[in-house]
Amino acid sequence: MAIYYHGSSVLFKSFDLSHALEGDGKVKFGYGVYLTSRYERAAHYAFNKKRPENKDYYVYTVEGPDKTEYNCLWQSPSCPVSESIVSRVKEKLGEDIPVEAIAEGKYFRKYVANRLVGVQESIKKMFGSAPYIGEIALANLLDSIGVDMMAQPFIWKPPFENIDLAIVNEKKVKILKIEKIELDAKKHLVPGSETLVKLE
Repeated sequence: MAIYYHGSSVLFKSFDLSHALEGDGKVKFGYGVYLTSRYERAAHYAFNKKRPENKDYYVYTVEGPDKTEYNCLWQSPSCPVSESIVSRVKEKLGEDIPVEAIAEGKYFRKYVANRLVGVQESIKKMFGSAPYIGEIALANLLDSIGVDMMAQPFIWKPPFENIDLAIVNEKKVKILKIEKIELDAKKHLVPGSETLVKLE
């Protein structure tokens, strides 16, 4: 298991994907519980542009699956999808997947999400966007074949250890602790402001 972080302006006891779009309202790199490998980045994410009236900010330290080639759909540019994931998805999908879609994780995610809800357009359109219900269907498919997460680097330099990720099954994310934090005018963590929150 690995340690990750989640920033929020809402206090809760467990993750619930029915609230998935209540952050910034976007599916940036897949449907799931959005986490990051850096505490400071999670703190920055705690500010919610859609809920500026929320003035309390929290960072959740959580435990989740380790990232491996077997269980992670990696979405770094020019990085092909692992053969293991491609073969398992093809078996579930019941059809071949174009070589162009396998060439990069982001394209693969959108292509498969579209196919799962019956979309059949040009490759360019299939790579452009996917409906929300398609993203959910893809997350469920990935979970059923042992793929725990979709991830991408947020510092685009090797060794790509700094990542943002979406865990497709909220039951695989365990909250270890919650800290209330303060943010500065640029919505970055005020060092030393962390205060442990105890939930009853």
